[in-house]
Amino acid sequence: MPHLGSGVEPRQEAKNLFRLTRFGMINCFLVREDDGLTLIDTSLAGSAPGIRKAARTLGAPIRRIVLTHAHIDHVGSADDLVRELPGIDFFVGQRESRLLTRDFSLDAGETGKKLLGFPGVKSRPAFLLNDGDRVGSLQAVFSPGHTPGHMAYLDVRDGSLIAGDAFTTQMGLIAAGVFKFYFPFPLLFSWNRECAAESAKKLRNVKPARLAVGHGETIESPLAAMDQAIELAFQQCGKMLN
Repeated sequence: MPHLGSGVEPRQEAKNLFRLTRFGMINCFLVREDDGLTLIDTSLAGSAPGIRKAARTLGAPIRRIVLTHAHIDHVGSADDLVRELPGIDFFVGQRESRLLTRDFSLDAGETGKKLLGFPGVKSRPAFLLNDGDRVGSLQAVFSPGHTPGHMAYLDVRDGSLIAGDAFTTQMGLIAAGVFKFYFPFPLLFSWNRECAAESAKKLRNVKPARLAVGHGETIESPLAAMDQAIELAFQQCGKMLN
């Protein structure tokens, strides 16, 4: 398992997808494009040296940073990387962008638990994404629930879905918002479990060839496992799965 800063090479998950892991459980990803690399999420603070080393190992520059959401373990090194990589493009979902400034206001119709775990960043993204927007080969998929503006990214070249924290795979495949006694974190750290269940179904319906997540191993051919996780998510929030 590669750990940022440990000198271990990034783990290749697909032709253009590489996973970097810190403390054995916090993932960020490098996606190869024709002009260099897209970094999806930035891990915890202090991860910038390891991320930059991984890019050198792959022999390509980091051209852009794309965030799934604004939790501390996904934005921790964003400011360092923006400062150290002049000219880098910085992307985040439009709804999630407010959380980067610690603006916790809700839109009309939004409800959920108190928003926690958002340290904010000083850097301001130049590009705000909405559902269906493209960043190189990555198509943004709006998937709120874990946070109000969570985004996943589908690599349209090969069907790799980088799902952020909409799912975890540390203790089997679990959708955000689901409670399991031996692994309560997907519920504890998610904002709206009903919304998360709907987003999990939406992500399954893009029919990914592989599922890469913020916490845990990447899964090949994930549809059957996603179906089981989604069924449990709807059961727990008392909604019908249509």
